[in-house]
Amino acid sequence: MPEGHTIHRLAQDYRTTFANGTPTHLTSPQGKFTPAAALLTGTPLHTAEAHGKHLFLGFRDSDWIHIHLGLFGKVTFGPAPAPPPTDTVRLRLANDTAYADLRGPTTCALITGPEKQAIHHRLGPDPLRPDADPRAAYRRISRSRTTIAALLMDQKVIAGVGNVYRAEVLFRHRIDPYRPGKDITPAEWDAIWTDLVGLMREGVRTNRIDTVRPEHTPQAMGRPPRVDDHGGEVYVYRRAHQPCHLCGDEIRTAGLAARNLFWCPTCQTD
Repeated sequence: MPEGHTIHRLAQDYRTTFANGTPTHLTSPQGKFTPAAALLTGTPLHTAEAHGKHLFLGFRDSDWIHIHLGLFGKVTFGPAPAPPPTDTVRLRLANDTAYADLRGPTTCALITGPEKQAIHHRLGPDPLRPDADPRAAYRRISRSRTTIAALLMDQKVIAGVGNVYRAEVLFRHRIDPYRPGKDITPAEWDAIWTDLVGLMREGVRTNRIDTVRPEHTPQAMGRPPRVDDHGGEVYVYRRAHQPCHLCGDEIRTAGLAARNLFWCPTCQTD
């Protein structure tokens, strides 16, 4: 499932491509979104925004397309003229210069402003949103006996953090992923939050996840670069049974919060 930086990058790409005041043509070749597409086609996209893993495309004053990619959703952009769509395209936006196709989302629905606000209310603060309040997340974390690794994946606690950022930020701060949330100090949470803001902003900029510090890059350490379909240089994510870049111990993995957790048992003892 895409992490929050990917959704913010998509919002940015939708704004750049379509939020220019020109009419946008909406269609649903798959057919599942046809009535809503017919209501909106010919109107300009005025904005696009993200909150965690939720994407919102804004039309008129209070019409919003709510998109959640889920495990299989994907958006592809291309230049005009758009090729004939396949019948797997749930939603196509097109104008005179470009098109964007949405395939396989868990959610693609036309909602009102109040319905959109209800989604925001049930999500935790998003490190990439200017309105985020990290104290709201810490209030929940500091009262919980649940592991910090599970809490970081709970979108009601903090929105947008996925399996990669979860594993990597805990390694970067040498925090045992099994430590209860209530044992995370305010200073530790401030450091985690600040780090997530920086890492995820860089993820939006580069459209990939890199979490290693400059002194730990392949060039700096004289090691081979990571070879992985997801790309990006990381410390522990999907590196089970490989040596830790810092201490050389074997990276471990275990199931936690319905996902595979990765950590170094030597570096992450705090």
